[in-house]
Amino acid sequence: MIIAPILPQLGLQLNIPEAVQGTLITAYAFMVGVFALIMGPVSDRIGRRRILLYGTLAMTVALALHAAATGYTSMLVIRAIAGAAGGVLSGSAVSYIGDYFPYERRGWANGWVMSGAATGQIVGIPLGTILSESIAFYAPFLLFSATMAVTFVFVWKLLPQPDVERNTTPIGIAGALKQYSSMLQRSDIAAASFAYFVMFLSISMYVVYLPTWLSDSFSVGAKDIATMFFIGGVANVITGPQAGRISDRIGRKKMILISCVGTSAVMLGTTYLVVHFSIAYILFFVIMMLVAMRISPFQALLSEIVAGNNRGTLMSLTVSLGQVGFGVGGAIAGLTYTMSGYASNTILSALFVLMAGIIIYRFLPEPQLKSVKTAPA
Repeated sequence: MIIAPILPQLGLQLNIPEAVQGTLITAYAFMVGVFALIMGPVSDRIGRRRILLYGTLAMTVALALHAAATGYTSMLVIRAIAGAAGGVLSGSAVSYIGDYFPYERRGWANGWVMSGAATGQIVGIPLGTILSESIAFYAPFLLFSATMAVTFVFVWKLLPQPDVERNTTPIGIAGALKQYSSMLQRSDIAAASFAYFVMFLSISMYVVYLPTWLSDSFSVGAKDIATMFFIGGVANVITGPQAGRISDRIGRKKMILISCVGTSAVMLGTTYLVVHFSIAYILFFVIMMLVAMRISPFQALLSEIVAGNNRGTLMSLTVSLGQVGFGVGGAIAGLTYTMSGYASNTILSALFVLMAGIIIYRFLPEPQLKSVKTAPA
């Protein structure tokens, strides 16, 4: 998320043309997808905690490497290395929640975990945006490397390994590909995977060039963009836990569909409604609130489709495809923005998010929720 608001600064300081700036997001997202696929079956066999340790350590190093970037090519390579570290982390982080919490509490748990990410957005993105402008583009990455080192210590010292059955079947590359292929032959998993891909493609097409459009249209600076992302983070923190908790009661699919329809409408109206930059604050708050409404319920829904000893494989598959979608969206967004303007980005993103909602509503089953009277220990 830090890349989108500092793309103009990155382009300026590293002399990167506007049309290819989105590929910095594509490189990261593509490598997240590849390594999430690799690590999913591995985490089912060696446990999520060990994978989270490896991932946080790798990300600490990868973030520090950003200080070595001297131009477009070196930055692209470093973003790919960081993406590989992110791929190690992503699927296991989501799968851990499925291992540790019962299904009827996973919406609540996912909501709080996503609020942690949103709190990081509230603090990190404005701070990172200001640091990139006032010091250098690599300053926020060094700061985040330090915080990731602290995260490594937290995982090492405080995070237990969930008591869940592990997959003991030996597996190589061919076996992993066969396992993924077998999963995708199930219609519900295929639908969920495609919906995840389309959903993140939509978010990327909308968000990546939003700061650039606002800067071009209203001549705003990095601090204004940072404030907007701060407000979006507040919306995430407020909405995430509540959306997850409500979905534990009324079902996941209702929340997801409401979110997709609302997001599509707001995206379509962006270039018409934002006639002054101050309106962008309100609109971005609403967008991030609607995004938070569907992420937690969708992850909780996915975590129950397969048994626990295959959960890492499934979650890594969907996370991988979601990141590939995010990367594809970033690349397409650069082309559509330079050729047809930001309005074309909003139209395509609105159509894609609506498509994701229809797929989830039509093709994913809703597992039976159980009544819950007490929170887990």
